Amino acid sequence: MPRSLKPLGQPTRGKTASNRLRRVDNFILLYEPSLLTRTDGPFADSLFVDLGYGFDPRTTMEAARRFRRLNPNLKILGVEIDHERVEAASPYRDEKTFFRLGGFNLPLQTGEHIRLLRAFNVLRQYEEKQFARAYETLVTYLLPDGLMIEGTSNPFGSVWCANLVRREKSANWRFEALVFSTNFRLGFDPAEFQTVLPKNLIHRVVPGEPIHEFFESWKRSAAETASVKTYGVRQWFAAAAERLAERGYDLSLQRKWLSRGYLLWKPTGLGKTFIHTG
Repeated sequence: MPRSLKPLGQPTRGKTASNRLRRVDNFILLYEPSLLTRTDGPFADSLFVDLGYGFDPRTTMEAARRFRRLNPNLKILGVEIDHERVEAASPYRDEKTFFRLGGFNLPLQTGEHIRLLRAFNVLRQYEEKQFARAYETLVTYLLPDGLMIEGTSNPFGSVWCANLVRREKSANWRFEALVFSTNFRLGFDPAEFQTVLPKNLIHRVVPGEPIHEFFESWKRSAAETASVKTYGVRQWFAAAAERLAERGYDLSLQRKWLSRGYLLWKPTGLGKTFIHTG
């Protein structure tokens, strides 16, 4: 696709906290570690891209430390639409770590490819139609089988929700899962996740919408299993997920997810409609 020289998008507030995206990175490491270590074809030299890292690149550099434990040679690109933020990141540049001015039209150089794209706390400020267009633009930069995780967290990253999108071998892409995450420091209440829903869903929690029905079912499931919380919040979270699955929702009930505070929902039959809501 043609690459525009002018960055597409607008600056975020730019504020963040150390380790705000630690649980996002840990999720990726648990979900598909092979994505970070692939060396076949164009994956051999491909990038992890952190879009919209903020006033300083702390979350980008934290991701670099985590991901490079698995792949010491992983190349990482931080992208910001604000000149001052790119300049502020310049001391952290090296032969494997880059910071460039750009927007949704990512500033890739000739021959560069992306295996993983993280865009957190970036797209919530846009209108739904802009959100959908941003997705169509961003996914084109991913390698086939590449992954984009896009979502929103609370200020400290203890609760977040994200869309997980896969670039297919064709030019198409598919919605893979909606991921909910909590470290249980705020306890457990399904309603907490409504405040951090991605832009395509945040205004859709109204009667008649699938995401509204999901939350109503999750709240009922949590209420029905409330007695389990005497054994701990994690046990309650898992029990509520199992009850929710009994209601017909396609959830991953593996202990490696539930015990760590991750709930993965694959909305059957909805696919791209979870993204193309504008």
